[in-house]
Amino acid sequence: MNPKSLRPKILRSASLAALLAVMAITLPAAKSLAQDESLPDLRRSMVDEIRTRGVADSRVLDAMVAVPRHDFVPASQRPKAYEDSTLSLGHGQTVYQPYIVALMTELLDLGPSDKVLEIGTGSGYHTAVLSRVAGRVYSMEIIEQFARDARRRLDRLGYNNVEVRAGDGYQGWPEAAPFDAIILTAAPPELPQSLVDQLRVGGKMVAPVGEFFQDLRVIKKTRDGIETESVIPVRLQPMERQENRSLVPP
Repeated sequence: MNPKSLRPKILRSASLAALLAVMAITLPAAKSLAQDESLPDLRRSMVDEIRTRGVADSRVLDAMVAVPRHDFVPASQRPKAYEDSTLSLGHGQTVYQPYIVALMTELLDLGPSDKVLEIGTGSGYHTAVLSRVAGRVYSMEIIEQFARDARRRLDRLGYNNVEVRAGDGYQGWPEAAPFDAIILTAAPPELPQSLVDQLRVGGKMVAPVGEFFQDLRVIKKTRDGIETESVIPVRLQPMERQENRSLVPP
């Protein structure tokens, strides 16, 4: 797979936007979306939009259809769950837009038995997508309450090949290393060497790197070091160190 082929096309689906606008009016926020028969169609429409922007891996697209994004966002955000937009979780945390989730997952080039380290669990949505493409997912979240909630949510929804812990992503998960793939859903100013060390030779890391403006990069580990390719510019959340914030949100 050539990451350069995944540069986004600037397309928007007017029909999907119209459908979601109707949904926002006709579905009260308090209603359980799990009972709405239109949800599979909305997920397929969401994935059709992602496909037009260059994501082609059928296993990734199937995972995006299968994972119920509305179960990973606050009730007030559920009418917008299948828009291709970032949604707030509160406390400065977000669920990234589906296109970015799909693109980053595809760039990892995962096999069904691969072991993945995810830095930044959030609500667990991207974790759930990864779990349907990889063999096992180890996910770290710096906010302890978010880690607990995501662990319960993933257990309740039956994602049994996932482990979640609260901790500093800069340290990684050394006792479970080496990993076949590592994904950072938040941006460090520079690539942490500790995470490179936990990636197996031949493995891939996908990470946004930079400060205010970032490059989404694919890093491949070789016997001689690392090979890096920039894919697209992004603006994602900064990756925080444990000593710079409380593990429990205010």
